[in-house]
Amino acid sequence: MMQVLFVDDNAMNRTVVKSMLAAADVPMVEASNAEIGLALIEASNFDVILMDYRMPGVDGLAAIRSIRARSDAKARLPIIMITADDGPGLRAEALAAGASDLLHKPVQMQPLFDAIARTMAETEQDAGILV
Repeated sequence: MMQVLFVDDNAMNRTVVKSMLAAADVPMVEASNAEIGLALIEASNFDVILMDYRMPGVDGLAAIRSIRARSDAKARLPIIMITADDGPGLRAEALAAGASDLLHKPVQMQPLFDAIARTMAETEQDAGILV
């Protein structure tokens, strides 16, 4: 069964996404900041990471760079950045940091599921696994 980690400092955002995923019987683990999220990634196995862009302390871009710098298979986890920002170049900045995709808040169910499916398929293809 797929397991998702959602790192976002806003509890309401986590609650909304958790209910969307629950509708599809997808379990979600929550982290209220990047430091907790990175510790959870170290201790557990996830199939997809949803990462907020702006958080106090370590922001989403720095957290993604940290994950991508790992020397194990977790470095290749699909990571979908989620943001309320819409500045020019944001998508390019997120992808350059190592994000697999970018979604804008408020998160909608179908685009979320589409992004998860797409990034997981790309990760499997990159690993040489036939989908």
